Amino acid sequence: MSKSATDVMQDIVFSAIIDSIGALKAASKGVPNTLLRDLNSVHANTTLADLPPELQAAIATNVRAAFTRLLKEGYTVAPAGSTVPRTAPPPPRPASRDAQRHRRPNAPPPKPGGNDPAKPRGPRPNRPPKPRS
Repeated sequence: MSKSATDVMQDIVFSAIIDSIGALKAASKGVPNTLLRDLNSVHANTTLADLPPELQAAIATNVRAAFTRLLKEGYTVAPAGSTVPRTAPPPPRPASRDAQRHRRPNAPPPKPGGNDPAKPRGPRPNRPPKPRS
């Protein structure tokens, strides 16, 4: 059974975080104060260039691995706007109720422009119009 997209993304993000923590530890070279300084330097406005080189490399590796994993799981990864959303074809129009009522049960459908009993033909030539009440 394949995993849902949420489960796959959760696994990807979790492994990226664990790898990033390991890269921060490697960047500090075992010095606790350096590790603490690197952790404190990360905030909402931090860019990739502000991070230690080891952490930058870990992030780049995790991004490539994430795309590979998504493709392996069967998900499509494409730039925005490169795919056309699929639309279902419109459902067939049902015949009018009059046509259904006047048609024999196993009769073939009427030919286009043929004698369809449900199609009004206009006034009949030798009959006077009915008076309106």
